[in-house]
Amino acid sequence: MNKNLQTTLKIAGIYNLLWGIWVIALPNSLFEWTGLELPRYDMIWQSVGMVVGVYGLGYWWASRDYVRHWPIVMVGFLGKVFGPIGILHHVLILEDLSPWFMAVSFFNDAIWWIPFIMMLKEAYGVHKFKE
Repeated sequence: MNKNLQTTLKIAGIYNLLWGIWVIALPNSLFEWTGLELPRYDMIWQSVGMVVGVYGLGYWWASRDYVRHWPIVMVGFLGKVFGPIGILHHVLILEDLSPWFMAVSFFNDAIWWIPFIMMLKEAYGVHKFKE
Protein backbone atom coordinates (compact mmCIF):
# COMPACT_ATOMS: atom_id res chain seq x y z
CA MET A 1 0.00 0.00 0.00
CA ASN A 2 1.23 3.46 -0.91
CA LYS A 3 2.12 5.47 2.23
CA ASN A 4 1.61 8.76 0.36
CA LEU A 5 -1.94 7.75 -0.51
CA GLN A 6 -2.57 6.72 3.09
CA THR A 7 -1.35 10.14 4.21
CA THR A 8 -3.49 11.84 1.56
CA LEU A 9 -6.56 9.98 2.78
CA LYS A 10 -5.79 11.07 6.35
CA ILE A 11 -5.48 14.67 5.16
CA ALA A 12 -8.81 14.32 3.33
CA GLY A 13 -10.29 12.98 6.56
CA ILE A 14 -9.03 15.88 8.63
CA TYR A 15 -10.07 18.42 5.99
CA ASN A 16 -13.59 17.00 5.74
CA LEU A 17 -13.99 16.76 9.49
CA LEU A 18 -12.86 20.36 10.01
CA TRP A 19 -15.01 21.63 7.14
CA GLY A 20 -18.02 19.80 8.56
CA ILE A 21 -17.46 21.24 12.04
CA TRP A 22 -17.09 24.73 10.57
CA VAL A 23 -20.33 24.48 8.59
CA ILE A 24 -22.23 23.09 11.57
CA ALA A 25 -20.89 25.69 14.02
CA LEU A 26 -21.00 28.73 11.71
CA PRO A 27 -23.49 27.91 8.95
CA ASN A 28 -23.73 31.43 7.56
CA SER A 29 -20.03 32.26 7.51
CA LEU A 30 -19.26 30.95 4.02
CA PHE A 31 -22.20 32.90 2.61
CA GLU A 32 -21.26 36.09 4.45
CA TRP A 33 -17.60 35.74 3.40
CA THR A 34 -18.49 35.32 -0.29
CA GLY A 35 -21.33 37.86 -0.30
CA LEU A 36 -23.92 35.23 -1.19
CA GLU A 37 -27.50 35.28 -0.01
CA LEU A 38 -27.84 33.53 3.33
CA PRO A 39 -29.55 30.14 3.22
CA ARG A 40 -33.16 30.19 4.30
CA TYR A 41 -32.85 27.09 6.46
CA ASP A 42 -29.53 26.84 8.29
CA MET A 43 -30.27 23.28 9.36
CA ILE A 44 -30.12 22.03 5.77
CA TRP A 45 -26.64 23.53 5.28
CA GLN A 46 -25.63 22.19 8.71
CA SER A 47 -26.80 18.75 7.58
CA VAL A 48 -24.40 19.01 4.64
CA GLY A 49 -21.68 19.79 7.18
CA MET A 50 -22.62 16.72 9.19
CA VAL A 51 -22.40 14.48 6.13
CA VAL A 52 -19.03 15.94 5.12
CA GLY A 53 -17.73 15.48 8.66
CA VAL A 54 -18.87 11.86 8.75
CA TYR A 55 -17.09 11.26 5.43
CA GLY A 56 -13.98 12.67 7.12
CA LEU A 57 -14.19 10.06 9.85
CA GLY A 58 -14.61 7.35 7.22
CA TYR A 59 -11.57 8.54 5.28
CA TRP A 60 -9.48 8.60 8.45
CA TRP A 61 -10.44 5.04 9.36
CA ALA A 62 -10.04 3.79 5.78
CA SER A 63 -6.57 5.33 5.54
CA ARG A 64 -5.18 2.47 7.63
CA ASP A 65 -5.93 0.06 4.78
CA TYR A 66 -7.67 1.75 1.86
CA VAL A 67 -7.33 -1.39 -0.27
CA ARG A 68 -9.39 -3.38 2.21
CA HIS A 69 -11.80 -0.50 2.85
CA TRP A 70 -12.17 0.44 -0.81
CA PRO A 71 -15.99 0.79 -0.57
CA ILE A 72 -15.54 3.81 1.73
CA VAL A 73 -13.12 5.31 -0.79
CA MET A 74 -15.57 4.55 -3.65
CA VAL A 75 -18.53 6.17 -1.89
CA GLY A 76 -16.39 9.23 -1.15
CA PHE A 77 -15.15 9.36 -4.74
CA LEU A 78 -18.70 9.17 -6.12
CA GLY A 79 -19.73 12.04 -3.87
CA LYS A 80 -16.72 14.01 -5.08
CA VAL A 81 -17.77 13.45 -8.71
CA PHE A 82 -21.53 13.93 -8.43
CA GLY A 83 -21.30 16.97 -6.14
CA PRO A 84 -19.48 19.11 -8.72
CA ILE A 85 -21.84 17.91 -11.46
CA GLY A 86 -24.79 19.19 -9.43
CA ILE A 87 -23.04 22.48 -8.71
CA LEU A 88 -22.12 22.99 -12.38
CA HIS A 89 -25.73 22.28 -13.33
CA HIS A 90 -26.97 24.97 -10.97
CA VAL A 91 -24.27 27.50 -11.89
CA LEU A 92 -24.22 27.06 -15.68
CA ILE A 93 -27.69 25.81 -16.63
CA LEU A 94 -30.15 26.86 -13.95
CA GLU A 95 -28.11 29.96 -13.07
CA ASP A 96 -29.49 29.90 -9.53
CA LEU A 97 -26.19 29.37 -7.72
CA SER A 98 -23.21 31.67 -7.54
CA PRO A 99 -20.01 30.65 -9.35
CA TRP A 100 -18.34 30.92 -5.93
CA PHE A 101 -19.64 27.45 -5.25
CA MET A 102 -17.38 26.13 -8.01
CA ALA A 103 -14.42 27.18 -5.84
CA VAL A 104 -15.98 25.45 -2.85
CA SER A 105 -16.48 22.36 -5.00
CA PHE A 106 -12.87 22.44 -6.18
CA PHE A 107 -11.48 22.32 -2.64
CA ASN A 108 -14.09 19.90 -1.31
CA ASP A 109 -14.14 17.59 -4.30
CA ALA A 110 -11.96 17.97 -7.39
CA ILE A 111 -8.56 18.16 -5.71
CA TRP A 112 -9.14 14.67 -4.30
CA TRP A 113 -10.06 12.95 -7.60
CA ILE A 114 -6.58 11.79 -8.61
CA PRO A 115 -5.54 10.27 -5.27
CA PHE A 116 -8.93 8.58 -4.86
CA ILE A 117 -8.67 7.13 -8.38
CA MET A 118 -5.17 5.87 -7.56
CA MET A 119 -6.43 4.18 -4.38
CA LEU A 120 -9.36 2.60 -6.20
CA LYS A 121 -7.11 1.41 -9.03
CA GLU A 122 -4.80 -0.27 -6.52
CA ALA A 123 -7.75 -1.84 -4.71
CA TYR A 124 -9.17 -3.12 -7.99
CA GLY A 125 -5.84 -4.75 -8.82
CA VAL A 126 -5.97 -6.65 -5.52
CA HIS A 127 -9.69 -7.55 -5.48
CA LYS A 128 -10.60 -8.05 -9.16
CA PHE A 129 -10.40 -11.84 -9.04
CA LYS A 130 -11.53 -12.32 -5.45
CA GLU A 131 -15.05 -10.88 -5.53
